[in-house]
Amino acid sequence: MTLGSLKDFLSPWVLAARPKTLPAAVAPVFIGIGISFFFGKLSLPAILAALLCSIFIQIGTNYINDVVDFTRGHDTTERLGPLRVTQAGLLSPTQVWIGGITAFSLAAAAGLYLALIAGWPVILIGAASILAGIVYSAGPYPLVNTGVADLFVLIFFGWVAVIGTVYVLTRSVPIEAWLGGLGAGVLTVNILVINNIRDIISDRAAGRKNIPVRFGRRGGEIEYLIMLVIAYLIPLTLAVHTEWRAWMLLPYVTLPVAIHNYQELKHSPGGKHLNLALAQTAQLLFLYSLAMAAGFVLNRLLG
Repeated sequence: MTLGSLKDFLSPWVLAARPKTLPAAVAPVFIGIGISFFFGKLSLPAILAALLCSIFIQIGTNYINDVVDFTRGHDTTERLGPLRVTQAGLLSPTQVWIGGITAFSLAAAAGLYLALIAGWPVILIGAASILAGIVYSAGPYPLVNTGVADLFVLIFFGWVAVIGTVYVLTRSVPIEAWLGGLGAGVLTVNILVINNIRDIISDRAAGRKNIPVRFGRRGGEIEYLIMLVIAYLIPLTLAVHTEWRAWMLLPYVTLPVAIHNYQELKHSPGGKHLNLALAQTAQLLFLYSLAMAAGFVLNRLLG
């Protein structure tokens, strides 16, 4: 296989993986790594395994969402979001299903290593995460249709990801992990909020019950703002909890980005224009998480 043909083969799979949303997979793991370093415990093999688990679960979830939305008629030629490979005919539904199962299998393989070093709770965490990734879109009552998707994103991309990472590295669940998980979770919810505002018309037609569908675009904007407020209360809470360790406030360097993103959302005409806001929201999550992780590391090194 030539380099060109390999690129042609991989391109639709990369597109279906939705690279711009993958910060939601790695960001909470980075926070978990920073917290674990703060408590003086790290393991490079465990870190790599945790990252692989999170990334492959996210990719598997995206693949399943791609094919299920197409087969249920939610993705049409009027779609406002980025191109979906099943709807565009770049991959067949069977291929995308196989891709999703393969991604989840790779996540399970990495998770097996973590279970061997950290015990049976990791098996429960991994199984619940994979199941949530599947029922997010698939099954008789997909989460994306029932109005609880935001809560599940908060739980699994926030608390489960951060706490799970800290647990496999430290065998403990400190309050810092709960707070860090909340920060990552609410900013990940905002990625979903942007999607919901952008797709409000098609979501109403599909019978989905998210906040923008129920309360309009303004309701979605308020939800986005509330999530930002919660996220930026976390560093202050961590600083107070750790007796005013100044480096805990490092995530505030991203506050101007958050304000800019909210203003962009408020003044965006909507539709496809919100695809940029989606990418910016994912970038904010990544930067915020890096800053929080760095704050924990610097507090350990510099006090």
